Amino acid sequence: MTRASPPASPSAPADSRTRAGVGGWTFEPWRSNFFPPGLPHSRELEYASRQLSAIEVNGTYYGTLKPASFKKWHDETPDGFMFSLKASRYATNRRVLAEAGESIQRFTESGISELGEKLGPIVWQFMPGKVFEPEDFEAFLALLPKQVDGRALRHVVDVRHESFMSPDYLALARRYKVATVFTDADKFPSFADLTGDFAYARLMMSEASLETGYEDAALDAWAERARQWAAGGVPADLPALEEAPSQGKPRDVFVYFINGAKERAPAAAMAFLSRLGFRPSDQA
Repeated sequence: MTRASPPASPSAPADSRTRAGVGGWTFEPWRSNFFPPGLPHSRELEYASRQLSAIEVNGTYYGTLKPASFKKWHDETPDGFMFSLKASRYATNRRVLAEAGESIQRFTESGISELGEKLGPIVWQFMPGKVFEPEDFEAFLALLPKQVDGRALRHVVDVRHESFMSPDYLALARRYKVATVFTDADKFPSFADLTGDFAYARLMMSEASLETGYEDAALDAWAERARQWAAGGVPADLPALEEAPSQGKPRDVFVYFINGAKERAPAAAMAFLSRLGFRPSDQA
């Protein structure tokens, strides 16, 4: 289970299947190193969504929002932009997951469909102490709706206990076509086995001493991995429990620079996106 960096391919074409960004858009330090001086706080999402191609929303984890909020986000962001929504903690932070049906329904029917085509994956994050119990976890996965208001839903689980590093878990997630978060954080289990039809990475090891959070070589490596995922391949240098097929169908890829030295997250995401040929819309 090594993390060696693969050779980068700077000449590879940009891949429109890959989206990248940060967690949220309201963070005080970003007002001095990301947002233009004097930008009204009410326009921070508008600006961020034109420098990045996706944002993972954490606020939906802590409370229920109104449909009008999702509609406002839709209208303030450009075509092609996407939001990943972290689902309600009341659904995942419980002893018996099979009893989460009401909380799951309350979240998925809270108006998230107002995001329309900008609705990306829904992230179901579990506490580090949540152990994999196959029957109960399957009961939870069976509760996840396939659509809401006629719009298909994509689900990804962020599991944080080493008991999930199991072929039984992989088989279960694949049966329900639910993706699994890959993280580079040392404090959580890291395994890149794909269990859904898209790849989802949360990069949490940015360093405050680096302007872009990660070394250039590390960003080159992540850009190459994203290209491989998007093309239907599997990066050979990431830790995995099982040997993966060498090639599959092209897939969507979501990469978020999140946690770690959060003040560096926007610069990290923009540097990563630039390696894939993405240009901020205000510089087109």
